[in-house]
Amino acid sequence: MAADVEPLGIVFHLPVICEDNNVPYVFVGSKTAFRRACAVTQPVAIAASITQYEGSQLKSQIRDIHENVEQLI
Repeated sequence: MAADVEPLGIVFHLPVICEDNNVPYVFVGSKTAFRRACAVTQPVAIAASITQYEGSQLKSQIRDIHENVEQLI
């Protein structure tokens, strides 16, 4: 989630929902940084719900992202 979202009410409830459901989340410094990371032209307030299954070709990438996020928390 972008830390500079305005109005804050857009994302204010999401950390509570994530914590209630044991879903990890992180704040990114700005919508602009988030936009660049997502490779889009519009500012981004929140992104990505990643699901996986054992046969996924993305499993190693998802695991790497998860480990990087864990280090941030």
